[in-house]
Order: sequence, then structure tokens, then C-alpha cells
Amino acid sequence: MPLSPLLAAWLKAKGHDSVHATHLAMDRACDSEILERARIDQRVVITADLDYPRLLAITRAEGPGLILFRGGNYSDQETFERMERALETNTPENLATSIVVIEKQKIRRRTLPL
Repeated sequence: MPLSPLLAAWLKAKGHDSVHATHLAMDRACDSEILERARIDQRVVITADLDYPRLLAITRAEGPGLILFRGGNYSDQETFERMERALETNTPENLATSIVVIEKQKIRRRTLPL
């Protein structure tokens, strides 16, 4: 949720099946509800909220996949550029079963469960 709805629109324009939590009426849902909805819908959660990887680790979940923006504020353009890089370097299968951490200087991936 802390990321702009413009990211979902940008992803959709790139041909990805993307939706922002607000468009699912989940903007006030708890993190575990959003993770469960993503798992059921076979979506990858994109966030800057550090609670999501903690929840996946605590529950030893195998999904849903997660893309986590860390390390400060990103302009919309920086978000798009870093997301483009993450998508170029990870297959859809990898994204569905991993936590991808996007930072200003690097992108790293850890396979679920943690």
C-alpha cells in the first residue's frame, strides 16, 4: 500500500495483470488479509512495508511472492526503473516463489519459504 497506484497503472500498461489494493477495496485490510488474497489470486505483492516479509518468514509461507522496495523514498520514475530491472532479471516463476528486495543500488532475491 505505501506505493503509488501509478505503479499498478504502469505495470498494467506494460502488459502485466496488475491491481492496486485500493481497487480491490483492501486499502484498509490487514497485511495478512492482503497476503492471503494475493495467494488465492496468484499475484505478487509489491510494497515498501517491512511487515510483509516478516509475516512470510514467521509463517514459513511458500507464497505469495513479494517485491519489497527498501532504502528510502523513490520517485515514480525511480520506482518504474527499478521495477523494470527486477522484472528483467527474474522470471514470473521466480517472482511467484520469492521475496525480491529492491534497493537503490542493488536487487536481490530469496526463495520462499525463508
